[in-house]
Amino acid sequence: MTSTTADVWLPYPAEEIDGLPEGFNYLFWDGEPDYPGDPADCAYYVVPYLKGPEIAVRPLASMSAVQVVQTLSAGIDHVEPGLALLHSGVRLCNAKGVHEASTAELTLALILASLRGLPGFVHGQDKEEWRSGFYPALADKSVLIVGYGSIGSAIEDRLAPFECARVARVARSARTTARGPVQTLDELPALLPEADVVILSTPLNPSTQGLVGADFLAAMPDGALLVNVARGPVVDTKALLAELESGRLRAALDVTDPEPLPAGHPLWHAPNVLITPHVGGSTSAFEPRAKRLLAAQLTRFAAGEPVRNVVTTTG
Repeated sequence: MTSTTADVWLPYPAEEIDGLPEGFNYLFWDGEPDYPGDPADCAYYVVPYLKGPEIAVRPLASMSAVQVVQTLSAGIDHVEPGLALLHSGVRLCNAKGVHEASTAELTLALILASLRGLPGFVHGQDKEEWRSGFYPALADKSVLIVGYGSIGSAIEDRLAPFECARVARVARSARTTARGPVQTLDELPALLPEADVVILSTPLNPSTQGLVGADFLAAMPDGALLVNVARGPVVDTKALLAELESGRLRAALDVTDPEPLPAGHPLWHAPNVLITPHVGGSTSAFEPRAKRLLAAQLTRFAAGEPVRNVVTTTG
């Protein structure tokens, strides 16, 4: 059994989360300058959501008794710099199961808005212009999902009714799924020229940083759409700008590099690009799923059972 006198740091007041196990000392901390207690007494640390890497990592050096570090994001890149500060055996868990629905929804919204020309219609409405005409459909398009984890799978679930000609899947490891095979990143040169829509849903790590560079983009066919709901640094911004400014490719980006995108950056006004401000997971669906995850994880932790969604263990 895990000690029942241990502190648990939560980014929500404990009374707002149904189903938390009894016995822990629940402390509310959402990134404020003052800590709610001694970090050395914390056994389970839930990282404040969307507060940035400096806040996420700040208490780690003092958390000598921590056993689990839990993010509320799918990615863990904002916490990884602090892992070297921790003792051996700490489990780092992500929020698998929390963001799939919201991120997949936004992915479909970005694809449909880009293909059907919705940004142009909004600008036309502002100018009282009736911009009729023919626009591309998602139906009959070939789609490539780069990064086929739980979010990539959720995206394909939502693509299913849209009569796509083909959906190809790429991940770090090859495997077979109910919907078809998942190929490795090594297969990208053969897959990219056939893809009308390329969706990025990979984690950010050394193997994916800068993955979408000049060669990757050059392999995409003329008129193809790049959709990034992963992390900004997966894409080489300079290389993407060159393709957008030439008019050869289109892009729909929920994430950018740099991020937030500063005023005056050329990506703001590049042709053929739709930008949303990293809101893939920021919907009404987030909080109830996050709270259910925390209750389930802490119930397992209290019972001495393995916690889920372990991405890595320090050591």
